[in-house]
Amino acid sequence: MPELPEADAARQRIADNCLHRTIQGFALGEVKHVDLPSEAERNRFVGTQFSQTRRHGKYIFAGSKDGPWLHIHLGMSGSLRVYDDGDTPPDYARLTVVFEGERRLAFRDPRKFGHVKLVEDVDEFIAAKGLGPDAMEIGDNAFAQAVGSTRGAVKSALLDQSKLAGVGNLWSDEALYCTGIMPTAKANELSADRVAHLRRAIQDIMGYVTSKNADYSHLPHDWLIHNRTKGAACPRCGGTITTLKVGGRTAYHCPDHQTNAG
Repeated sequence: MPELPEADAARQRIADNCLHRTIQGFALGEVKHVDLPSEAERNRFVGTQFSQTRRHGKYIFAGSKDGPWLHIHLGMSGSLRVYDDGDTPPDYARLTVVFEGERRLAFRDPRKFGHVKLVEDVDEFIAAKGLGPDAMEIGDNAFAQAVGSTRGAVKSALLDQSKLAGVGNLWSDEALYCTGIMPTAKANELSADRVAHLRRAIQDIMGYVTSKNADYSHLPHDWLIHNRTKGAACPRCGGTITTLKVGGRTAYHCPDHQTNAG
């Protein structure tokens, strides 16, 4: 499932290839059961240009200072593809932005769990969604208050988008694995140093993934992502990777070096 690094890579794709190009129109693919802007909403973009992009958590935005904005959520398997007229268009393209000239931006969504919407104001949208601070921007004090004060399992706190926007199942496990914290550890029983270490690990890990354009093959071999199999050997300590359920989510971890201790 696409998480923050995939969302930021998609945002960067728009920023690198689609800004300051006049929108000529939109092409629709199969739209059944897909949440897309109405014809009237699409028409509001015609003749305008995307001049900036934003991302908050897993949410992507392309628009201009005064709006409107196109908001994209990748869902379970969505992606953004940039191509030029004459190239082979991507399959499962639900909505394609047609720019003047040859440039095209397609929202590819094989499983139809993503969506594209018109947003008037990004900050108002974020507030209405009840999203917490972006995981890549939050500081130590705010992280300690949002996550470190939680009485429940630290993994559940990391996944709570109202506390921290952008951390999903995959990278919460990776950060806890890296910092040696059990997914079930009570967040408010962790020391201030461990909480601060966890924040840095989250930002370092997802920042590195983003720098590699969310291509997992370029990630270090001793990361959990490459050993995310029950019964696999832990490359950090020689222990055994296993799973448990935390708040209904499967958590991969190594009980040999991850602890509940503060």
